Amino acid sequence: MAVIHHTTLKPTKLELLTSWLPSRPWYRGSAAEPQLAKAGGFRLDDPQGEVGIEFIVVTDASGPHPTTYLVPLTYRGAPLDGAEHALVGTMDHGVLGRRWAYDGCHDPVSLAQLSALIEGRVQAQDQNISDVPDGEVTASHTGEGPLPTDFTATDDRDGTRLTTLQGTTLHLHRVLQPAPDGPLTPAQGATGHVTGSWQLPDGTRARGTLAVLHSGPTA
Repeated sequence: MAVIHHTTLKPTKLELLTSWLPSRPWYRGSAAEPQLAKAGGFRLDDPQGEVGIEFIVVTDASGPHPTTYLVPLTYRGAPLDGAEHALVGTMDHGVLGRRWAYDGCHDPVSLAQLSALIEGRVQAQDQNISDVPDGEVTASHTGEGPLPTDFTATDDRDGTRLTTLQGTTLHLHRVLQPAPDGPLTPAQGATGHVTGSWQLPDGTRARGTLAVLHSGPTA
């Protein structure tokens, strides 16, 4: 299990995201500098214990209507070869030293663990406490066979689309929308999904879909 270090970060995660978010095609704000607040999230464990994996949820209050974003981040102790385009920034960790933060949609360790979460082979972990599962994150998979991990990420206005040559598609919702009251129902034709919860600006909790999987013909 990953160990959560309660220490200083310079710059902070929110400061990194404040600079990075406006460069994303799915960013809905008009302000060059978002006003971000942490709204939730969860972690996944790297089996090798080398890469930190966090799915962080932040709310931007810079516009007339607050917008909530899902941002998977990975934290590494050295640069990830070939992933310069996915670098969110670097920060100094009070315990671990220099850390390279990447968009987790382009990090193979993050993608492998996301597939494992959907398959039910791993549990989401609490964002702030070591060795505590996050019971608000649920995942399901109705397809057959193991999920691929060789996804290629493409950002567009609607979020991030992770695809494989075999036709499997995992759509990551970057802009989160609270679901209507009642049980969450999978999207039509979906073979898997991830749901989770986050805090709204008024302090209440919202629940919604974070990712939807559609399996290809050979997946």
